[in-house]
Amino acid sequence: MSGHGSPIPMTARKSGPLRGRAEVPGDKSISHRSLILGALAVGETNVTGLLEGQDVLDTATAMRAFGAEVVRHAPGSWSVHGVGVGGFAEPAKVIDCGNSGTGVRLIMGAMATSPITATFTGDASLNRRPMGRVTDPLALFGAVAHGRQGGRLPMTVVGAKEPVPVTYTVPMPSAQVKSAVLLAGLNAPGQTVVIEKEPTRDHSERMLRGFGADLRVEDLPEGRVITLMGQPELRPQTVAVPRDPSSAAFPVCAALIVEGSDILVPGVSQNPTRNGLYTTLVEMGADIEFLNPREEGGEPVADLRVRYSALKGIEVPQERAASMIDEFPVLSVVAACAEGRTVMRGVTELRVKESDRIDAMARGLEACGVRIEEEEDVLIVHGMGAGNVPGGATCKTHIDHRIAMSFLVLGLAARKPVSVDDGSPIATSFPAFEGLMAGLGGAIGRANG
Repeated sequence: MSGHGSPIPMTARKSGPLRGRAEVPGDKSISHRSLILGALAVGETNVTGLLEGQDVLDTATAMRAFGAEVVRHAPGSWSVHGVGVGGFAEPAKVIDCGNSGTGVRLIMGAMATSPITATFTGDASLNRRPMGRVTDPLALFGAVAHGRQGGRLPMTVVGAKEPVPVTYTVPMPSAQVKSAVLLAGLNAPGQTVVIEKEPTRDHSERMLRGFGADLRVEDLPEGRVITLMGQPELRPQTVAVPRDPSSAAFPVCAALIVEGSDILVPGVSQNPTRNGLYTTLVEMGADIEFLNPREEGGEPVADLRVRYSALKGIEVPQERAASMIDEFPVLSVVAACAEGRTVMRGVTELRVKESDRIDAMARGLEACGVRIEEEEDVLIVHGMGAGNVPGGATCKTHIDHRIAMSFLVLGLAARKPVSVDDGSPIATSFPAFEGLMAGLGGAIGRANG
């Protein structure tokens, strides 16, 4: 079950050339943060291009529960009338974050240094995911968390009455953990310092500065050091959300492996902490042009012209993993259609996403006739060359939107149709996926018609 409704089996079949314009949704990471920071600002923040997937809608509902006024005016156009740093009210009901690890971890951080109590839950997938990586550093501020065995949801967080600033070295590359600590630091006096040994996506730092926080980033011998001065008055902003590079990955990768394809994907974020997939694809021989580079909402963006390409396997360096952590599932599909071996290192974090994405992709690709080697931190895909993946399997999605979309992309290029047991989680991040791919010519449909 998806947690948001009944399972929706879906099937993708070998397609003719994909052609046209792929208008992918707004960036999910920035959409979450625009709602949360808008709620922590004093006054009205206006957001355009907001992703209206279920994950972000759940965050909007949560911000209302904490006392902010959140209003949808038109598709993608929202306003948030914030309550100020430290102004969150205690929610009357349990906060349901659905499928979103980003949502729940960032919201926990935002409320952890206010003297309020909140209980969090999610769908079956989210309730299996570890929260200790966030609640441990939040405890240093003075917050207390009570959850299920193993630090899992449902969980009640009691915010610190007298929070103290912290210095915290993030033990694993995780933008969610870093962001939760920074959001908690907003309502702590003095300086909160976060140290990253490996840089992760920097949307929180960019947006905190944009909302008026006193934040400094330095590259020092111990790593990337982020220093935040607590208790600012955040200023409301107008946020133009760029298009999500993680969502764009699906039509981009589909065009690369479906013979004769030629598509345009406009306005995609080119944030250097998020573009590891695109760097990797180009190294594999992908024909991608980055047109009309510009800045939107404080983020670099470009229009992507993508054509079918003869791809070759490569070694993806471990240090690139953090900048493409959500894109490894669809990269493994591309790797299956490339010539030669693709080695992906530094992928341990994928084992604690919405599912164990390494295991899910390995089992599904094997069922489709692709040879896989798998270790805790490494996935190796033995590519079969363009048009040679047998397909013909039904792959388990494990309530994971990226697994579902990745296997549907594979079905567009495999010899036999590829099905997924449940496509309903796609709505959490990319509700327009099915229609967008059909508009390009992709043969993706629901088993029930």
